[in-house]
Amino acid sequence: MEKEWLSRRNILIGSGAVASASLLSLNARGAKEVLPEVDLPGRTPNTPFAVNVEMWFQGPFLERVFRAAELGFPAIEFWPHANRDIEGVAKILRKNNMTTAQFTAWGFGTELNDPRKGSARFIKAIEDACGVAAKLPGCQLFTVVIGNVIDGLSNEEMHAAAVEKIKRAVPILERHKKTIIIEPMNPYNHPGHCLYGSRDGIAICKAIGSEWVKLNWDLFHMQRFEGNLIDAFRKGKDYVGYFQLADSPDRNEPGTGEVNYTEVFKAIQQIGYTRPVGLECSPRDGDVVRAARRIHAADTW
Repeated sequence: MEKEWLSRRNILIGSGAVASASLLSLNARGAKEVLPEVDLPGRTPNTPFAVNVEMWFQGPFLERVFRAAELGFPAIEFWPHANRDIEGVAKILRKNNMTTAQFTAWGFGTELNDPRKGSARFIKAIEDACGVAAKLPGCQLFTVVIGNVIDGLSNEEMHAAAVEKIKRAVPILERHKKTIIIEPMNPYNHPGHCLYGSRDGIAICKAIGSEWVKLNWDLFHMQRFEGNLIDAFRKGKDYVGYFQLADSPDRNEPGTGEVNYTEVFKAIQQIGYTRPVGLECSPRDGDVVRAARRIHAADTW
């Protein structure tokens, strides 16, 4: 279905160019907006961003990828890779000089953090994720979610179980030169999860002891759980594999909540982070153009 849509729309633009005086973009509510050549808000002045196509756009998956290109973003991120046209995604990205920052290799559940369960399915998932990442331009990372609370087990026991299973995947990561990024959550949006905050996330990385295992340092989750954003990631910079963001508390784009993202972006540069920052946020009222412009404004200093 998505390949047929691609053929009908003929959206693969040659020479890596998406700008034109008549570039037409549809926001999530279906309203049309003209983006003149000089107004590609995803081309931000200081920080490269990877727009989360799951949260920003509606419709067929390949159309979502193209719409990220329409707005001028240099990268995308997405959630599970199953049932996605990875070859189609890669083709759009290459045509538009874009990359994939990361995707989700292992999501919610209790298999990874349960010491009574084996590691075979997790190991296969990581091997599969390495193969998918190899097909996507620029993709070096994929997220692993530790898991939900298991009755009768302490956080320490659940974390230890996850550590041992992730250790078994490290040789696969080393061979493919890909990195797992573990994502701590927050208890307000994800009650019943077993990993919150930077302290326990760093402890897990230390216990695994591999340069191929870092943290998905989601600034939205960190703000909701512990605050003190800049000081925390400065101290934990050796364990930052990737940054994601949303403004707090409503999980919309920067400029809609309590976080001074201009200062956060400056501090991210100061610690030497150069990868894209993931926009895992919902554009307020579904207005993707306005959201992109707010992010552009926050990244301007």
